[in-house]
Amino acid sequence: MQPQFVSGSPLLEAVWAGGILLVSVLVAWLILLGMRRLQPRLKKRVKSTPIPQLLESLYRPVVLLVVSQGLILALSSLSFLASWRPNLGTASIAVVIILATYGLARSGGVLLGWYLRRVKVRQSLIRLVQRIMILLVYVGGLLVLLDYLGISIGPMLAGLGLGGLAVALALQPTLSNFFASTQIVSDHVVRVGDYIEMDDGVIRGYVTDVGWRSTRIRTPFNNQVIIPNSRLAESIITNYYGPSMELGVIVNAGVSYSSDLAHVESISLEVAREVIQDLDETVKTFEPWFGYEEFGESNINFWVWLQARDRVASFRVKSELIKRLKVRFDQEGIEINYPVRKLTYEGFGGTQPPFLPDNPNARLRK
Repeated sequence: MQPQFVSGSPLLEAVWAGGILLVSVLVAWLILLGMRRLQPRLKKRVKSTPIPQLLESLYRPVVLLVVSQGLILALSSLSFLASWRPNLGTASIAVVIILATYGLARSGGVLLGWYLRRVKVRQSLIRLVQRIMILLVYVGGLLVLLDYLGISIGPMLAGLGLGGLAVALALQPTLSNFFASTQIVSDHVVRVGDYIEMDDGVIRGYVTDVGWRSTRIRTPFNNQVIIPNSRLAESIITNYYGPSMELGVIVNAGVSYSSDLAHVESISLEVAREVIQDLDETVKTFEPWFGYEEFGESNINFWVWLQARDRVASFRVKSELIKRLKVRFDQEGIEINYPVRKLTYEGFGGTQPPFLPDNPNARLRK
């Protein structure tokens, strides 16, 4: 523990112990200085990684570890404390466990926060998850320390298990909502500002907040709907802002069988292009689509498809397209029939029989 020439001289022992402590402080200062000088360089070179923040989180644990071990080593070198050396050795390991737990909690918090920010989790939720993780690290470090000191942790673990089970059962709805919120945020199911619709078709609106327990939606009627995250995570959701805000707008219509179908298609596409050009709510780069769908009972049905900027814009785009198609069809003499049925009467050689209310042989057939 000390050189031979130091043994037996209290003054030299004190000087030797002071030198050990001074050297440990000097080493800690050099480590701190080197880490602080290295951090700005790392920020410039590795901007997208958490290495600079991780390095900063380890300043204090590393310095405290070097100084504390130097102090314990200095005390162990004193001959009048020879009987305390086993206790000092135990204290040295205990300090290592404590500071390792402290460093792990700080660095783990930095890494977890960096990852959650990268997946765009809300800041309030990040702080909550960090605190839970740090608490778990400290509890684990305490159990390791107690086990090293010879204190039985079996009853503690049993108590923690029973207590944890009781807490989990009591907080089951809250915990299910919390973990559902982490799933919603990390998987980018919805974000604040998205327009969503749930599978029941009743709840729809803009997402105003995604909390750790519930998600708030502002409906088109300016009401607020609060949905538990567990229910939101289990529902089928239509996100009208994902993967992009552009939304397809389709208008279904039909024209009479006497219409010139090529002319109808040309007119419909012309009107759709006018709507795209005149309305700010449309996607200007989208070329409208047209297609005939089926032979209906009264009309030949078709559809016109174009794109709006978002869900709200789609309502005006669809309304304007319907109005302009109706006006243009009237100008071109293109007829959109009401529901029509052709009636055929047997035994009269045509479709318009005389008025014979008493004729028992007149049968109506559709």
